[in-house]
Amino acid sequence: MNHKFQEVDLMKRTLTSVLVASAMITLAAAPATAAVTDKDIENDAKSTGDVLSWGLGTQGQRYSPLAKVNTKTIKDLVPVWSFSFGGEKQRGQESQPVIHNGKMFVTGSYSRMFALDAKSGKKLWQYEHRLPDGIMPCCDVVNRGAALYDNLVIFATLDAQLVALDQDTGKVVWKEKIDEYSAGYSATAAPIIAKGMVLTGVSGGEFGVLGRVEARDAKTGKMIWVRPTVEGHMGTKDGKDNGISGTTNATWPGDLWKTGGAATWLGGTYDPETGLAYFGTGNPAPWNSALRPGDNLYSCSTVAIDVTTGKIVWHFQGTPNDGWDYDGVNEFITYKSKDGKHLGGKADRNGFFYVLDAKTGKFQRGFPFVKKITWATGLDAETGRPKFDPANRPGDPAKSADGKKGTSVFSAPSFLGGKNQMPMAYSPDTGYFYVPANEWGMEIWNEPVSYKKGAAYLGAGFTIKTLDPKEIGGDYIGAMRAIDPATGKIVWEVKNNAPLWGGVLTTKGGLVFWGTPEGFLKAADAKTGKEVWSFQTGSGVVAPPISWEQDGEQYIGVASGWGGAVPLWGGDVAKKVNYLNQGGSMWVFKLHKSGK
Repeated sequence: MNHKFQEVDLMKRTLTSVLVASAMITLAAAPATAAVTDKDIENDAKSTGDVLSWGLGTQGQRYSPLAKVNTKTIKDLVPVWSFSFGGEKQRGQESQPVIHNGKMFVTGSYSRMFALDAKSGKKLWQYEHRLPDGIMPCCDVVNRGAALYDNLVIFATLDAQLVALDQDTGKVVWKEKIDEYSAGYSATAAPIIAKGMVLTGVSGGEFGVLGRVEARDAKTGKMIWVRPTVEGHMGTKDGKDNGISGTTNATWPGDLWKTGGAATWLGGTYDPETGLAYFGTGNPAPWNSALRPGDNLYSCSTVAIDVTTGKIVWHFQGTPNDGWDYDGVNEFITYKSKDGKHLGGKADRNGFFYVLDAKTGKFQRGFPFVKKITWATGLDAETGRPKFDPANRPGDPAKSADGKKGTSVFSAPSFLGGKNQMPMAYSPDTGYFYVPANEWGMEIWNEPVSYKKGAAYLGAGFTIKTLDPKEIGGDYIGAMRAIDPATGKIVWEVKNNAPLWGGVLTTKGGLVFWGTPEGFLKAADAKTGKEVWSFQTGSGVVAPPISWEQDGEQYIGVASGWGGAVPLWGGDVAKKVNYLNQGGSMWVFKLHKSGK
C-alpha cells in the first residue's frame, strides 16, 4: 500500500475521532430543554421559576407566591430590560408571556411569537405567521398568549389556526386549522393544557359563527373532542358523535341556532380537582334579540366541560336572551372559601359578579361590581337569574313606523362591559378578587338583519357614552376594585380617567399590579389599595402582568401597547382617549438592591 495513502487515511480517521469526541462533549455540555409535563402544569400556580399557563396556573388566579418584591421593597423596583416587538405592527398588545427554562415566549399583535432570554431580553428567535388578506377580527389584531407543553409553545392565529412551535428553534412542529377565516372565524385567546390536551375556543360572534370548545392532542394536534356551545349542535369525540349540546329548538326559534354565535373567544380555565374546564361564551347572534325569543343557550354563559368526556356537566347563564352584547366570556376562577367550599368567581360583562359552586354550578350569590346597571333591577336570590327591566331592552324594529330602527334605549354598562377581556386576579391571602372595572353606558337600538356568510351579523346600532359623574361618584371610567366575594363589598378602589383594559397580578408580597391606557404599570397594597409604585411604559398597557423567579431574584413583566376594542368601538369614550399612543414592547423589572 502506498505510504502516502496510509498517512492520509490515518489523518482522516484521527480527525473523525476528534470531531466525534468534540461533538459528544458539546452535547454533554448542552442538555436538551426539559419537557413541560402535565405535572408541571398542574403545579404551575405553586412553582416560582416558570409561568406555564395563561393565568399563572390553569385555575387562572393570577397569584404569585413570590414575596421578595413586597410593600416594603417595591420602592426599589426598576426596569432591567425592554424589548420592542418592532416593525409597523405597534398596536393592541394583550399578551401574557409564559416562561420555561429561562426563556420567555410572548406573542405580539398580528399573530407573531417571540422567544426571549428571560433574564436579559435578548431575542432568541421570532416567528411571524403569514396572515392572508380578508381576515375579519372583531376587536383589533390582538393575541393573548400561548400554552407550553412538552417541548412546544402553542398559540392561535387571527386566521383561525393553531400553531405549535419548537421551544428551542421556533420551527413549526404542527399546524391545524380551526375553521374558515372567510366565514368570520378568528382566534385570539391563549390555549390551556389539561391532561395532555390543548383546549381552545373560537372568535367571531359578530359574524354568526358556531361557538365551541375543541380539545387536541397537545403533542400532535390531532382532534380528540369538540363541544359546541350553541344548543342543537352535535359534539364529537375521537371522530364519532358525542351527543347534542342541549335540546334542538328548546331555547332557540327556527333555524337561528345554526348561526348562533356564543363564541368562546377569551379561552378558559381548568381545575384539576374537579376535572372540569370552564369556558365563557359570547353573545347570541344576531344582536337583535327580537328575532330570537328564548334563553338562547348556551350563549352568555359559563359552561363546565368534563375534559375526559367532552360533555357539558353544568352551565350558568348570566344574560338569557341577551339584547345588549353582554358576552359571558369572562374568566371563571376557582378558589377555596374560608369555610372550605370549592367555589368559582366571575365578573361578568353585564355588571354582576357571580359566585358559583365549582363542582355543580349552583348559584351561591351575586352582586353588582359596577355602580350603574340599568338593564336589570337585580338577581333572583335562589337562581341568580336577572330581573329584567323591560323598558331597557332595545325595541323591535318590526314594530317601528318605518320598520328600520327599533326604539333606542340608554343602557349601562355599555356592551364593552363592566369588565371585558382583561383578566382579574384572586389572592388566597386576602380572600379578595381584584377586578379591573369600567363605568360607562351606551345608546343602543335594533335594526333588521339577515345572515350572510362572512358578513357582520349584528342587527343593532350603538354609541358608547360616558356616565354622569354624580351617578358613579366621580369623573372617571376605569376603577381597580378589591371585591370580597363573601359579602359583595367593594373593599377599596383606585379610580382611573381612561377605561382599564389590562389584566391584574397579585402576589404573596401583598401587592396588586395592573396597567393603565395612560401607560402606567401600577402597584398597590393588596389590603388597603394604597398606590405604592408606578412606571411609565411609553404606551397603554392592555395586557396582564406576570411574576417569576430566576437566579434568586423576583421579576415582574408586562407587555405594553395600546389597542384592542376601545379605540375601535369606544364611541364618545374613544374620542376622549384618542391622544393615547400605540406601541409594542415587553418590559421586565426587578429590585435593584438585594431587597433586604
